[in-house]
Amino acid sequence: MKSLLLSAAALSMAATGVYADTSDKRIALSNNYAGNSWRQAMLQSFDDVAKAAVADGVVAAADAFTTSENQATEQAAQIQNMILQGYDAIVVNAASPTALNGAIKEACDAGVVVVSFDGIVTEPCAWRIAVDFEEMGRLQVEYLASRIPDGGNLLELRGLAGVFVDDEISAGIHKGVEQFPQFEIVGSVHGDWAQDVAQKAVAGILPSLPDIVGVATQGGDGYGTAQAFAAAGRETPLIVLGNRQDEMAWWAEQHEATGYETLSLSIAPGVASLAFWVAQQILDGAEVSKDLSVPFLQVTQDTLAETLAATPEGSVANTTYTLEDAKAVIDGAM
Repeated sequence: MKSLLLSAAALSMAATGVYADTSDKRIALSNNYAGNSWRQAMLQSFDDVAKAAVADGVVAAADAFTTSENQATEQAAQIQNMILQGYDAIVVNAASPTALNGAIKEACDAGVVVVSFDGIVTEPCAWRIAVDFEEMGRLQVEYLASRIPDGGNLLELRGLAGVFVDDEISAGIHKGVEQFPQFEIVGSVHGDWAQDVAQKAVAGILPSLPDIVGVATQGGDGYGTAQAFAAAGRETPLIVLGNRQDEMAWWAEQHEATGYETLSLSIAPGVASLAFWVAQQILDGAEVSKDLSVPFLQVTQDTLAETLAATPEGSVANTTYTLEDAKAVIDGAM
């Protein structure tokens, strides 16, 4: 009877695609910040994939935790608590590329798989999933140069101070200005990847700025920037956007009214789902490169209507990654 029961269980696992090697494993998400639409969409993407994986028996648990503030010390304590709770893998969107390294190393030493994404870490024992954020910044200036060949003054909107993503995109923007010296960055403010913060920050600096022809951004800040220019009675510059639904809706309205065109680009929030599957594959024994790269998601005038229609109100244009997608990314890196 016992052997018959075991055989039945094995057949059930084969039929449902359950992964015997990870069905008892527990994965946690450590997230440093949730104060904008991108982070909310990221958490939703993780939750959707994680719940399905638990229901299918792929893993035993997949829980998400977010710190109350973007503080590395708080997130480090959160990770240490995850180690004590016995999680087998932790996927991390980090507050700092370096300040969490001690806690990350503790996790690795305890046998915990650590996969960082978006805000990645430099601790060698961890895996990293990121887009080429520097290229994303440089490409913005290249696009501005294609639209405004004579150049002019630029305003730079930055993200959360001290976070890897902010530093890399900003470095790319400045690299772009070196490549296209007809532009000059005459102002820079932190918008924290949030429309309301960006609007206040831009409103505060605008009175001190000369005419602005273009704005390089980081995502979650384009619509707030546009509102600040409108409130100040200043002409709307060419603002590169970041795939948020509200700014794409604004873009569509402006295009219909005046023919306004721009470019929108960002990392897909669904990268959290990719991080989940990469962690699962590592737990399952797959050989995975320590550094994985995914393309950023671009929206052009030609794809705006379709992308906007597929993006829920208040959310972000997104791609959710499947197990097959993760295997393709892993194979491509290897």
